[in-house]
Amino acid sequence: MVGVKENPPTAPPASDEEAPQALPPLDFSTFVLSLASTAMVHLGQLPRPDSEGVMRDLPAAKQAIDMLTMLEEKTRGNLDESEEKLMRSVLYDLRVAYVDASKAK
Repeated sequence: MVGVKENPPTAPPASDEEAPQALPPLDFSTFVLSLASTAMVHLGQLPRPDSEGVMRDLPAAKQAIDMLTMLEEKTRGNLDESEEKLMRSVLYDLRVAYVDASKAK
């Protein structure tokens, strides 16, 4: 076709370690669980991805929980029943974990 540039072919990865891995399909639940995992890392409940240890960062955990709260408010009335249930459950669990972590300071 005239005026359309094709992408040049790329070389295959040098090893299996460099090959891109298939990601799970992105849907609302996956997005919520991703944000929840981030909060759990900051609460010290999951190891940090860049290290083998856990580290508590309560301000960052609060920010992740606040993002989920904002998402809940902005999507109210637009979610199906399972998405609403997931959002309520995730936020409840994270809020309880945050309070517990705050008390353990």
